[in-house]
Amino acid sequence: MQLQTLAKDQLRTIVARIERLEEEKAALATDLREVYAEAKGNGFDVKALRAVIRLRKQDETKRREEEAVLTTYLHALGMAEAEAA
Repeated sequence: MQLQTLAKDQLRTIVARIERLEEEKAALATDLREVYAEAKGNGFDVKALRAVIRLRKQDETKRREEEAVLTTYLHALGMAEAEAA
């Protein structure tokens, strides 16, 4: 009987924590939308900003490797300028 009560209390606590975190996540998402809207209103390209944020999250080595592969592909497709000799 005591074990069931303990399990119920733990479950209630977990559910309450999840609900609180979901509320915080929704508030943060709203804040992010507002910041992106402000950036757009100031003339910044939101798509480019999102790309910059995504790149800044990456490990520098991984980012450089991905950039090298992308550059190689662009050159192979004739979509990149030839490097000056």
